[in-house]
Formats: sequence, C-alpha cells, structure tokens
Amino acid sequence: MLLREILVEIFKEVQNDMFMDLEIDILHEIFEERCCKSLQEIKSIIEDNTLSDFECVEKIVCVFENIGSHVSYRHDFG
Repeated sequence: MLLREILVEIFKEVQNDMFMDLEIDILHEIFEERCCKSLQEIKSIIEDNTLSDFECVEKIVCVFENIGSHVSYRHDFG
C-alpha cells in the first residue's frame, strides 16, 4: 500500500523518540508535501519530450523508489 510505504520512509527519517513528539498534523504536512513533490516530478517527467517512453517510465519508477515505494520488478529488463 502506497500510504504505508511513504509513512515508513518518513518514519525512517526521524528518530524514534523524536517521532513520538511529532503531532499528527506535522506528519500529515510532511506526507502531503512528499506526495505533491512526487506528483510534480512525475508531471515534469511526462512533459519532457526529450525522453523516450522507456526513459520516462524508468524515471517515474525512480520517483516511486525515492519515496519508499520500491517497484524493482520494473528494473528487471532481462
């Protein structure tokens, strides 16, 4: 589930004891910011006419990996 993957990645970035002190509103803001940034990156990739379809998909897969959603099976081109 994408929501879980993004939250796990956020939790990895903050110390466990620090996490306990964070309010849910702050976590929500971090989550929203990460999602909006990722969507903007994906939009930019799609709009880049210099990329082949293959390169476009590859870059989008990397965006997902950067937010903790590993879709490594898309990197198995063998």
